[in-house]
Amino acid sequence: MRKLSMDELNRISVEEFKGIDKNPITIILDNVRSLNNVGSAFRTADAFKIKKVCLCGITGTPPHRDIRKTALGATESVDWQYFDNTLEAIKACKATGHKIIAIEQADKAQSLESFHTKTNEKYAFVFGNEVFGVEDDALQNCDFALEIPQFGTKHSLNISVSIGVILWHCVNQMLNK
Repeated sequence: MRKLSMDELNRISVEEFKGIDKNPITIILDNVRSLNNVGSAFRTADAFKIKKVCLCGITGTPPHRDIRKTALGATESVDWQYFDNTLEAIKACKATGHKIIAIEQADKAQSLESFHTKTNEKYAFVFGNEVFGVEDDALQNCDFALEIPQFGTKHSLNISVSIGVILWHCVNQMLNK
């Protein structure tokens, strides 16, 4: 076994990425305070061909060196938009026909393994602040919540890990329909 060379990875350019069809998913970052987590969200969005990232409230915006450090250039390939608050982003996504889903431990949350994407459905996933989660008013305006099953003592994943788990689950389903 050997690692693949950069040429063997067949990476596309930023210009090519901008021109290809994306998966019908938007990421909404609800007051995410860590710029490294913001950069990681961009990098993961690029990896899974996500349509857009919405940055809300105190969430940092490009260009910033700490975002750039973890995004590795993905702020150039992935479309993004800033909103003063998360409710504005939710309303904008609803207006374009997205199903709004909070990623949160909530009393009526659906477990991720039982969630199945639907063909021709657009999704917007709301990921909350590292300490406080998804804001209550944002949660009330979501169509439902998804929870990632956890089995240890913490019951808390870093937001960048949560984004990766959710996107892999959903994109994998979309590609295999």
